[in-house]
Amino acid sequence: MSRVAIHSRRRFLQAMAATGAAGVSLAASPRSMAAISPNERPVFATIGLRNQGWTITSKSFKYADFAALADVDANVLGENIEKVKERQGTAPEGYADYRKVLERKDIDAVMIATPDHWHTKIAVEAMLAGKDVYCEKPLTLTIDEGKLIEKIVKQTGQVFQVGTMQRTENQQRFLQAIALIREGRIGEIKKVTCGINGATGSPVIPAIDVPEGLDWDFWLGPAPKVAYRALPEMRKGYGGGVPLYTNCHYAWRNWYEYSGGQMNDWGAHHVDIATWALGAGDTGPNKITPVSYSLPVDYKDGYPTVADQYNSPTKFEIHANMPGDIPLVITSEGDNGILFEGTKGRFFVNRGKIVGKPVEDLESNPLPEGAVEDVYGGPVAENHTDNFVQAMRNRTQPISDVWSHNRMLETCHLANIAIRLGRELNWDPAKREIVGDEEANSFLSRESRKGYEIDM
Repeated sequence: MSRVAIHSRRRFLQAMAATGAAGVSLAASPRSMAAISPNERPVFATIGLRNQGWTITSKSFKYADFAALADVDANVLGENIEKVKERQGTAPEGYADYRKVLERKDIDAVMIATPDHWHTKIAVEAMLAGKDVYCEKPLTLTIDEGKLIEKIVKQTGQVFQVGTMQRTENQQRFLQAIALIREGRIGEIKKVTCGINGATGSPVIPAIDVPEGLDWDFWLGPAPKVAYRALPEMRKGYGGGVPLYTNCHYAWRNWYEYSGGQMNDWGAHHVDIATWALGAGDTGPNKITPVSYSLPVDYKDGYPTVADQYNSPTKFEIHANMPGDIPLVITSEGDNGILFEGTKGRFFVNRGKIVGKPVEDLESNPLPEGAVEDVYGGPVAENHTDNFVQAMRNRTQPISDVWSHNRMLETCHLANIAIRLGRELNWDPAKREIVGDEEANSFLSRESRKGYEIDM
């Protein structure tokens, strides 16, 4: 067994022990075991195809064959069928309804890149159908959804990779950052700051006719039934070709009904690395303080009072009190990335650079051989899909497991709840509930629209 597999297995058993299920083995459907033997390639399907859906698909052709794609937008589906055909030589089947994908016995794993409010329903149903899962971040819309996913992973034994690819990719900068900390190069950590950028509000966005080819009701799915909204101006650059202001394609990130704004979008990346570096992947903060924040619309009792404008925060500074009373600051100000400050120095890391005196000192005092691999648990995979497929073959959990992801994402969810209610929250990381605040605890879950409940 490889060092990656050994480490992953150890992490998985630790997570199981934390949930009272140590010793539970990973099961797999007969098809999965056969399809991912060393001499064969796994068969994948992607559900949700715009932007990140295509990104993770395109990264995976080296490791898997794509037999099916699903999307509620017929235009997006058609375009991606052609792109996959061009890349792998054969055309995948296309489906408007992801459940048709889950019915297929030949598919070993699904890659999910839908808006966040669909993640949990599809992921749970996929696991119950015997599929391994690669699901984009942020994994869940609520904290209780995370608990459900953990339960189903334990119940089914399916392999589950979360798409926090900074754990594997970006030229190993984030792994090097954690190695520096573990080697004591900044002494004891005194503070961590995650810069995740601010956002903008929107003009009033009118309700208009649904674009041809889009199944709007199915796009909404578990979310409340509302009108489709958009303005004529089109988005440019990444995610372009759709309305800049809308409650659908790309801009859904700015609505609490479907996501968690920048706090969950970028926070799911940088808070993940910060939490990993702090060794807090199996616990969390005990207090969340909203030092400052700006919301683009008025709120009452934690809910926006209008339905025709973006409603997630535009600016914020959140302090999370982490184990050892180490402050984790999440801010919309400054550079996008993570600043680690310790008793002996500090350094900054993001996707494009890792800088600071402890980094400069590596020229004369390099990290010990294998330090980065020790962080990862073995040789670093070529990319995040490679790690996922290795885990599928070994029937172990991959580098971005659901337990550590949910623990760090709880910090982001709690930050959003604190902003929505405008007050400090005390969190019990053992019970995973907010202390002495019934109203705040009501935000730990969200009811699905009738007809779109999770099929258990």
